[in-house]
Amino acid sequence: MAQKLQPRFLDYTTAHALNDVFGTPIYVYDQKSLEINAAAVLKFPNAFGLTARYAMKASPNGAILKIFAKAGLHIDASSGHEVHRAMASGIPAAHISLSAQELPADLSDLLEAGIQLNACSLAQLERFGQLMPGGQVGIRINPGAGSGGNNRTNVGGPSSSFGIWHDWIPQIKAILVKYDLTAVRIHTHIGSGSDPDVWLKVAKMNFDIVRQFPDVTTLNLGGGFKVGRMPDEKSTDLQVVGLPVKEKFEEFAVETGRQIHLEVEPGSFLVANACALLSKVQDVVSTGEGGYEFIKLDTGMTELLRPSIYGAQHPISLLQSSEKSEAKDYVVVGHCCESGDILSPAAGDPELLATRELPFAEIGDFCVIDGSGAYASAMTPKHYNSYPEAAEVMLDLDSTPKLIRRRQKLEDIWANEL
Repeated sequence: MAQKLQPRFLDYTTAHALNDVFGTPIYVYDQKSLEINAAAVLKFPNAFGLTARYAMKASPNGAILKIFAKAGLHIDASSGHEVHRAMASGIPAAHISLSAQELPADLSDLLEAGIQLNACSLAQLERFGQLMPGGQVGIRINPGAGSGGNNRTNVGGPSSSFGIWHDWIPQIKAILVKYDLTAVRIHTHIGSGSDPDVWLKVAKMNFDIVRQFPDVTTLNLGGGFKVGRMPDEKSTDLQVVGLPVKEKFEEFAVETGRQIHLEVEPGSFLVANACALLSKVQDVVSTGEGGYEFIKLDTGMTELLRPSIYGAQHPISLLQSSEKSEAKDYVVVGHCCESGDILSPAAGDPELLATRELPFAEIGDFCVIDGSGAYASAMTPKHYNSYPEAAEVMLDLDSTPKLIRRRQKLEDIWANEL
């Protein structure tokens, strides 16, 4: 028998039942996994209190926001639109923190509603001062170092535009004085990494910054905790990463008498492995001797863009009505008329093809792409080749599927065209 990679929480019977009701492609979330991950984040080591925020850009469906809110998580929003989306899902404004590349036009209204803002540039801090003189504000700092798989996932250091460069602290202080503002929160985010030494290094750098702002009571270390999607990848152990950081908070308290509250903002850690993209094999083709065997799916970059732009690796498995004794090396591709629509690129290099050993594939087989909960539904080339948005389903605590986003009707794609 061909050795099959087993999906995390889907089997043939469940896949068949989901297909009968909802069709494919479809995102399938697992509520049990979401709640387990939320509980793990809420146990992040801390010395003087913790606020854990879900970085909703990872997967912003209202059903997911409500599950995390009930578990005790607050929200990290990356745009004014995300703020409104969270509030529409019942999240209190006071539980929402906004750190955005572009400030919303209705920022004044959102601030009056009670959201918290982290100013991510000197211009943003200036605008906050104009709107809220005498107010309290968070400052997002680029500490000069980062951690990530590549420059696209590293959001700290000189190659990143996120946050105010650490050398510009005198300018920050000048704006605070100009508008009688109080900096109560320092925010940093170093990217996707799991190295405890890197986190400790950045924590030390952050406390050097906190020391320069005597009114700061909260330090937000962001998120970016590495998630192992593939079987040979390791996920971040929050206890291992967090304990030395906790000790740094305690040392700072002894040194200064200031007990600093901790915030973290994970996204992928909470949702990545709590969702599978269920699709079907719609064609199997070959380019002959010296070429490749291709599996073509009824999904692709329209539902999962990460492989095409990052060379990201996702577990891929076939669910079949009967076991196959034969296996083949396949390149797995999507349904778009686009040479970059590849679901099995070489690791870290979207320009190169890589094969996956899978059971002998036939048209109609179910294909499960695991690890599709983060930056999948939330980050796609919307409507490329005019494919409608896929449906989303939540398997509740009893594993009963609940529709949380309807499949888009084809005519809705052009409904707003004039």
